[in-house]
Amino acid sequence: MMRAMFATLTVLVLAGLAGPLIGIGRRGLEPVVVGELAGGIILGRTGFGLIDAAQQPLPVFSALGFAMLMFTAGTHVDIGSPAIRQGFRHGLLTFAVTAALAVPAGLGIAALLGGTVPALLVVLIAGSSAAIAFPIIDEHGLSGPAVARLLAWVAVADSLTVIVMPLTLSASRNVGLAIGGDAAIVAAAALVLLAAARLRHLAAQRRLVEESRNRGWAYQVRLTLVLLLGLSAIAERTGASTLVAGFAAGVVAARLREPGRLVVQFTGVANGFFVPLFFVLLGDELNLRALVTEPSRIVLAVLLALAAVLTHTIAAVLTGRRHAVPIGLAASAQLGLPAAAASLGLATGAMDAATAAAVVAAGVLTLAPATVGALLLARGEPSPASDGDHGGASQPGP
Repeated sequence: MMRAMFATLTVLVLAGLAGPLIGIGRRGLEPVVVGELAGGIILGRTGFGLIDAAQQPLPVFSALGFAMLMFTAGTHVDIGSPAIRQGFRHGLLTFAVTAALAVPAGLGIAALLGGTVPALLVVLIAGSSAAIAFPIIDEHGLSGPAVARLLAWVAVADSLTVIVMPLTLSASRNVGLAIGGDAAIVAAAALVLLAAARLRHLAAQRRLVEESRNRGWAYQVRLTLVLLLGLSAIAERTGASTLVAGFAAGVVAARLREPGRLVVQFTGVANGFFVPLFFVLLGDELNLRALVTEPSRIVLAVLLALAAVLTHTIAAVLTGRRHAVPIGLAASAQLGLPAAAASLGLATGAMDAATAAAVVAAGVLTLAPATVGALLLARGEPSPASDGDHGGASQPGP
């Protein structure tokens, strides 16, 4: 049993190495995730069927990877960042316009193709991914008013869609409980933030941090894991989603401005093992053969990606003039939310295998126009290295 477990984990970690191999190079940006999904697809139902994602303890590792993925996304949203505060009103307006445009687009796609949850399509089309867009921004060293607007827009869109998306996949009798669970998670995160802000200045706390640094205790990493697991436990008990729990924990960590050493340690644990494992296991569950046998799901993937890019671009043009098209393209970047939707949809039975594969494929398709948008923005508004912070966009995404 033990030997089989370690052998399975060895194979999964090897499959995850496909991500760095695909993403190698300075302009690799985010195809690392695509490689990890591909590794799982080859090993799983679509490919050779070598791995069973339901085999214990893989579901536990996958759940932890999912929570850490959303934590990493949350760390890119510093609610106290000057850049995000500067562009918040404009970003909120732009997201509102995007959401308004997403409603007819999502409902139209659902009516045309069927077999999907219309509300989910609306949320997916309106969403943006901080974990994808922010590293792209950081890759090009972008700043300035246009980038501040982009940062705020993505932060607002990511935060709101992360909360709403799980509700679209809940049974009607569970929606109230799920909303209560989300509220409990947000309240708990706010309390932790207030308490931590006070306690971190105590002499005993400073001494613990110093001792940990000198003696290798990883004290702050342990506290961060307690926060992440504690909020996830609230989600588990209340019927809310670990998606919200992980994201809220990441926002707290970003607001506390924890040192870069903690970020390196935590992302080493997350991005070195748990997050790649989540994507490999998600790829294992996706059945692309079902996608091929149902052409309507291929059309769904293409239409979802096109709708996301078009609604974001149109919203950017309607609410601003300077660099509107590049900003819209960059804000359309998605993957974390579609991957989360596919994972939750498969777990709850709200999606079949072909639909889940189509949702993830649509997210992958948005990466190319988002990268093009960042390149155009870099040409139009270069920033010197001395320009201010990037609103929390300095950490690597999943």
